[in-house]
Amino acid sequence: MDIRSQVSMVFHLDKCLGCHTCSIACKNIWTDRKGAEYMWWNNVETKPGTGYPGKWEDQKIFKGGWIREDGKLKLRAAGKKKGLFNLFHNPNMPVIDDYYEPWTYKYLDLIQAPAADDQITARPISLITGKPMDIKSGPNWDDDLSGTPDYARNDPNLENVSPAEREAMFQLERMAFYYLPRMCNHCLNPACVASCPSGAIYKRGEDGVVLINQEVCRAWRMCVSACPYKKVYFNWNTGKSEKCILCYPRLESDQAPACMHSCVGRIRYLGVVLYDADKIHEAASSDENELVNNHLDCLLDPHDPQVIAAAKANGIADTTIAAAQKSPTYRFVKEWGLALPLHAEFRTLPMLFYVPPLLPVMASLAKVNHDERGENLNPVAKHWSDNWLYDTSTEELWGTIDQARFPLKYMANLFSAGDEGRIADALKKLMAVRIYRRFKTVGDVTEEKADAALADTGLTAEMAEAIYFMTSLPQMKDRIVIPPAHREHAIEMLENTGDAKGSIGFGTLNSPQRGN
Repeated sequence: MDIRSQVSMVFHLDKCLGCHTCSIACKNIWTDRKGAEYMWWNNVETKPGTGYPGKWEDQKIFKGGWIREDGKLKLRAAGKKKGLFNLFHNPNMPVIDDYYEPWTYKYLDLIQAPAADDQITARPISLITGKPMDIKSGPNWDDDLSGTPDYARNDPNLENVSPAEREAMFQLERMAFYYLPRMCNHCLNPACVASCPSGAIYKRGEDGVVLINQEVCRAWRMCVSACPYKKVYFNWNTGKSEKCILCYPRLESDQAPACMHSCVGRIRYLGVVLYDADKIHEAASSDENELVNNHLDCLLDPHDPQVIAAAKANGIADTTIAAAQKSPTYRFVKEWGLALPLHAEFRTLPMLFYVPPLLPVMASLAKVNHDERGENLNPVAKHWSDNWLYDTSTEELWGTIDQARFPLKYMANLFSAGDEGRIADALKKLMAVRIYRRFKTVGDVTEEKADAALADTGLTAEMAEAIYFMTSLPQMKDRIVIPPAHREHAIEMLENTGDAKGSIGFGTLNSPQRGN
């Protein structure tokens, strides 16, 4: 085993308010300057929707991430040969219109314009050209626009969703949406690192944070096209690529990243996990139906004596191991099985995981005749439907997962590489905890039914209480567990590598993760 440590995150989507406070906090600290006006290292999208930049999930357009060809892992649109052909013209590079052209207003016109009979207005001015412009789009332009033809209906995740279910999503009485906050995933197998010809992008050895050495960056912009999440940006003023740095100066001083510190809904969790680097290539090269399983298998139990011994032998500090044992991300991802990676099929092994949204409870849901709906429910959803519809009004409140919420296929396209069963398992666990808490607090659900709900999902009462606490009552120290910084280790690694380009640690120039 080659045990290493990685700072990882979990976002609980049922708690996101869509307030964008995280985005503004990040914007004010890191990208409030010339050349970065259009950059949102952290953004919040409405789903269904096309996101930012538009249709970033559609790799038929942008050719990001990894693919497996002839059993080998390759970058989809980068590498030595492909990169050489696209050196001076990259057809898969997002353009400014895919994001938006940033603008301000000519406010002085409101003050200096001479007296006239017309109403004075402040014209929009492009922050790139300085010329007047017509505003056509902006950040979060499709915010809250679920059901609209231009945005929600063009969501790439609707692919393979049955026509009946797709139409049902946009019926007024069933229409729903949720918010998807996004930032750099600081992946275990980052395509941006592998694509950089100059080696400017590297993965920090001490905590796995992916950074760009600005002195080494040569503006090839291969990283922009290679990142399937489109979380690397090009600064047109400095001629350098930039991305989320996970507020590592704050982490090193035991402070939460700005987006997590400011989060109103307290949806964000951060902790360190231990992983086996020897499993990365196998996990990223897996068959699509095994991607999520093998990805999660890379994460190891920090309480296992063998893992602890191997971690210490690999130079991981005792304080980092102790932080891993208290990590909320490990509990959500591994212990409880609630959090899943976003678009595992991109094969970058992201280290930002999401608890899928159970979505608001409907007012009342009576038992429905699925034959009349004209839909063929998958076996998992039908089992849940047949076994969890009750007669009383309180129990009707919960409805069925398939009836009241997004189609499992849509959610699976986002979070489980198409595996509907894994999404159903996570939603059933969330529902079981709700039913259990209903028994504890209201008392109109019997103890037998509450116990049956937990048993059906493999949860215990202790686990349900822990999930409830971590979801509803945690303090900052419970949600954000930051290991003490050991910069002396990083300095020692830098001295040992002697790499003038600043590519320290692992996952960089000589790593098997780098591919071609």
